[in-house]
Amino acid sequence: MPTDCISFKDTNYFSSLICDYLEEKDTLKPFYNKFPNLKNFQTQIAEKKSQFSENSRRVLVNSLKTQYKHVETSSKTEANINGLLKGNTFTITTGHQLNLFTGPLYFFYKIISTINLCKELKKTYPKEDFVPIYWMATEDHDFEEINFFNFEGKKIRWNKKASGAVGELDLAGLQQVSDLFASQLNTGKNAATLKKLFEKAYTNHNNLTEATRFLVNELFADTGLVILDGNDKDLKRLFLPYAKDELLNQTSFKKVTETSEKLNNLSTNYKIQVNPREINLFYLKENLRERIVFEDDLYKVLNTNITWNKNELIKHLNEAPERFSPNVILRPLYQEVILPNLCYIGGGGELAYWFQLKSNFETQNVAFPVLLLRNSAVLVSKKQQSKLKKLELPITDLFLKQDALLEKVSRERSEIEIDFSNQKSFLEKQFEDLYELAKKTDKSFLGAVSAQERKQIKGLENLEKRLLKAQKRKLKEVLGRVTSLQNELFPNKSLQERQANFSEFYLEYGDQFIQQLMLNLQPLNQEFLILNLE
Repeated sequence: MPTDCISFKDTNYFSSLICDYLEEKDTLKPFYNKFPNLKNFQTQIAEKKSQFSENSRRVLVNSLKTQYKHVETSSKTEANINGLLKGNTFTITTGHQLNLFTGPLYFFYKIISTINLCKELKKTYPKEDFVPIYWMATEDHDFEEINFFNFEGKKIRWNKKASGAVGELDLAGLQQVSDLFASQLNTGKNAATLKKLFEKAYTNHNNLTEATRFLVNELFADTGLVILDGNDKDLKRLFLPYAKDELLNQTSFKKVTETSEKLNNLSTNYKIQVNPREINLFYLKENLRERIVFEDDLYKVLNTNITWNKNELIKHLNEAPERFSPNVILRPLYQEVILPNLCYIGGGGELAYWFQLKSNFETQNVAFPVLLLRNSAVLVSKKQQSKLKKLELPITDLFLKQDALLEKVSRERSEIEIDFSNQKSFLEKQFEDLYELAKKTDKSFLGAVSAQERKQIKGLENLEKRLLKAQKRKLKEVLGRVTSLQNELFPNKSLQERQANFSEFYLEYGDQFIQQLMLNLQPLNQEFLILNLE
């Protein structure tokens, strides 16, 4: 099917940090391990193989089998889980929150990027096996970020009082959400599939972790995707030495702070994504996930009466490691400790904070993964393709801010030239002569000449603006169609992938929608995809 690409930089939706990373700027090289190309995975494989133990593999596989105990598992997924026991099997990982009904469209791009990279690596390194992992962010506690999804411009929201880790939330109230969503759909075959999928996920399970695992497994089981819940006692026990170091030595705070300062000094355009705490662990129990702090020679859980001295804390950590939950600074380290992982695939914001973490990984002697920017795309329906053709508008223009887009179209469509550059150049030449005259007569006259030049240049600029405004009125109908199309493809003046939910596209294309994404999202082709749907 016809597709096109635009560089991430030219979209104007990605940060300077990410664009410089994609260009492999030398100044950024100290902040990551290896750039994502097929050749570099050879040394990444060797590095991870030397670090990851047989015991860690056994614990990982046993935990996954327990987590999949009540899940209808495909033969590919089952084979991938068992394959993790072998020393030549590695993972490629992406992670995401437990958004209601997958949340924004880029959830699919993350997972499909991960699946497709495994396929590419297998072709290049046939002696190794590669398992795609979706890491469920079950321990997050920001319910407001995940309790809705957008459908055809409307928010479908799960209203509920919530506290603690979102993965443990019961599903009360989601039957009403299911009924509301069903009422928004038509009566076709694809609509029936969506209704059934939502209902089975959210009304037949005990908590949000189970519901999300079921949903993602239904969508991707045939690809061999393995879904991992890090909120697991046995997996947390593998991380116990690092959690102990965090509590006693605050190593990550020191290292990440140093790295953040270095990044900050590189460029004022590099925004620090996350700031480390002195202790980057939460305390986790039913309906509770609160920060651990060290004050007055005691370890305390904020907003509770829970306290320990040093010995009591370490004893509790050894007895109940599952109660200690890594925050955004430590979660990547936890992931890389418990997985034979080669690469993390994430969005621009995620990679930005990973760049802050490398020195902490080095201090902890844990291999730092390859960092890969997930695929991004704008999906264009046949109807929208037709509109673009009638408007004779290149889709790359739609990435412009709306004011800039309308000005560009107006200048291009205008029957008269809306550009006074020649007049300005002529005027500036005339004033050059006046400046020379002023120098020869009276230097105090120079200020008056300069003021007059600014006044006349400003006058020309105002005339140009008025002419542009008049032409916009004349082109009102075509500009309206341009605006409408841009609003369809860039809802809320944002990337489509950050706003729309997969259900809108599944409704029209069914399973073929996911198949088209699988065919066209190429993870190592680091460009923004424009995908014409058929």
